Amino acid sequence: MSVQFGRWNFEGQPPAPHYIEKVSATLAPYGPDSNESYSKGAINILYRAFHTTKESHREKQPHICPSGAVITWDGRLDNRTDLISELRDSLTVNSTDVAIVAAAYEKWGANCLRKLIGDWAFSIWNPREHSVLLAKDPIGTRYLYYSFDNNQVTWSTILDPLVLFAGRTFEICEEYIAGWFATHFPATHLTPYVGIHAVPPSCFVLLSPGKHDTKHIITKYWDFDPGKRIRYHNDAEYEEHFRSALATAVHRRLRSDRPVLAELSGGMDSSSIVCMADVVIAQGQADCPRLDTISWFDDSYDHLEPDTNELHWVSKVEEKRSRPGFHINLRELRTKETGAQSSLMSEFDDDHLAATPLPNRELSEFSKQYAEHIGSQGHRVILSGLAGDSVTGSGVPTPTPELQNCLARARFVTLGRQLNAWAAKMRKPRLPLLWDAIQEFFFASIDVRREMRSVLWFHPTFVHRNYVALSGYPSRVKMFGPLPSFQHNVGNLNGERRLMAAFPLKSELLCDVRFSYLDRDLLEFMYAIPREQIVRVGQRRSLMKRALVGIVPDELLNRKRRVFVRQEPAKSASTEWPSLTEIGHLMVSRSLKIIDSDRFGEALEKARRNEDVPIRSLNRTLTLESWLRHLTLQGVLMSSVSTRRQEYASSLEAKELQLPTQPKSLAS
Repeated sequence: MSVQFGRWNFEGQPPAPHYIEKVSATLAPYGPDSNESYSKGAINILYRAFHTTKESHREKQPHICPSGAVITWDGRLDNRTDLISELRDSLTVNSTDVAIVAAAYEKWGANCLRKLIGDWAFSIWNPREHSVLLAKDPIGTRYLYYSFDNNQVTWSTILDPLVLFAGRTFEICEEYIAGWFATHFPATHLTPYVGIHAVPPSCFVLLSPGKHDTKHIITKYWDFDPGKRIRYHNDAEYEEHFRSALATAVHRRLRSDRPVLAELSGGMDSSSIVCMADVVIAQGQADCPRLDTISWFDDSYDHLEPDTNELHWVSKVEEKRSRPGFHINLRELRTKETGAQSSLMSEFDDDHLAATPLPNRELSEFSKQYAEHIGSQGHRVILSGLAGDSVTGSGVPTPTPELQNCLARARFVTLGRQLNAWAAKMRKPRLPLLWDAIQEFFFASIDVRREMRSVLWFHPTFVHRNYVALSGYPSRVKMFGPLPSFQHNVGNLNGERRLMAAFPLKSELLCDVRFSYLDRDLLEFMYAIPREQIVRVGQRRSLMKRALVGIVPDELLNRKRRVFVRQEPAKSASTEWPSLTEIGHLMVSRSLKIIDSDRFGEALEKARRNEDVPIRSLNRTLTLESWLRHLTLQGVLMSSVSTRRQEYASSLEAKELQLPTQPKSLAS
């Protein structure tokens, strides 16, 4: 992923040279292949490249259009051939992606966005219209943030410049914190800072100076068509279409001038991508030199249940492709990390801003091995199986979406037949299955985990204000309009979008991660076919398994998942948890009315006594407090919190708080 940055001062003054120097230095680790810029009057645009395709080496960015518009593009354009054909007067087969995008914008304006298939984010400064346009692809695989006031607009691929060099402090966005804490992940348009926004997927943001304030318009340029239907005469036609769509999705993501690395976990999603990639490469269609794999496994329970060790299933794919991959043993890594104590503040390096609540002091042992491997092999592109489970119908087979479709379309004969079939297969009465389907038409599906319900140390007003985010953004299934199964699909996609948005770029792990199962054309196909093709009575991933016979090893296609409860060590007394006294009553999260420190102190005391408490949430609260203190010492937070910066610094110098790595027996 390449990085871009821009600032436009409405009053006409160019950004100060020292400001641009600081921003450029911040961007440098993320874009090692070029250092380019555009400057004219009050506008300054920076671009640093991270090349992953042969065409990208010939790009000159920022790209200046004949009209004077200036474009910076971070992405991979998958429908190059189609667009070149449509814009043939000004392009050739050797044109770069940014040149194709620029030609499309010159011809169609913002309407070109719906025509761009691929993973991308770009900005356009238009001097004629006196505006800045920021846009992202429909899935949201790239990052693009922006802030504005009455005097200027600033945008960037990474958050750091917008936070560090804003010349002001920020208020923390409560909804972001709530979404992060609940692990449902925050909404895609949010950042941790009030006043700094993220460009939403499938949208463009138009910013221009107004008479009294900055005009800020967000427009959705494309969406999945809920009315699209694909109906074939037999199963074979659905299977052929699925194979073709998956092959196209994988082929697009093999476009690289270096060897591509695929994550191979032993599950169906990653295995199907690797096996399909081998088919594409064997047919001479791939644009990459070769495909390598990386896998991780845990052999801790081989003596109890060998099926839990994914290496067995990884080996089946490696045998089929006659090529071993790189393996990481998670048990060995845990052994290295066992007993390692880290202080409350040691998760965050005060010499380097942690713009989100993700520890930044050092990589885990796993990440270090991963980074060392891709660095030694020259990999820049990684294939991930993310989202394959939700797209292809993984998990416990459920009739709910299918029954809801029948109810919404008044197909009562089909409803009765399918209800009988599912009840017999699941050995459950029909009425409870029917009620599960009906109730979602009347009540929003609340997905609050048991652990979240037991977190009693949130400040009551924080919970009241942010219940939707804490609950995972629940929504009620609508009886009229799009099919309920389509609504479920979009809901799952939004969850994947939030997941990707919550993990920004890391300079220590530079790579372009590509998600074959989030291909736009593949998703359109899966959303348009009957639900009973994807999940059949008692059969998860029905279409996927039928379509990939002969491509994925049969043992994987027929793998039976077995429930295995991992044994935990016996409980023992632990004094590793800090007390509230050790933490100090100057908790930033308390000042922000996120945490009730008295209740949090009680939970810590229970943990110290080895009583039953939600350990994950306790650790997450300590991480949150650590991060907020980090921001305080960075001078990022506003109002009364900022005035306590020296107090926090003094107290932390006096004593560092120890975060527990044990007891694992309390993990929920």
